[in-house]
Amino acid sequence: MNNESLVIYVIVVLCLGAVLIMSKDKMPPRLKRGMALTAVVMIALAFVFIIYSLLT
Repeated sequence: MNNESLVIYVIVVLCLGAVLIMSKDKMPPRLKRGMALTAVVMIALAFVFIIYSLLT
């Protein structure tokens, strides 16, 4: 796996999570739930990719 792509992906995902946490009061509930679920999945994948890159 390309390490540069992985680093960029992790940075973007963590920034997305931070933006969602900071703007949680301003979003409608339906949109909030979908965005939070998407962010959780992306953050989990980022950690899986980090572990995978450390093991290979």
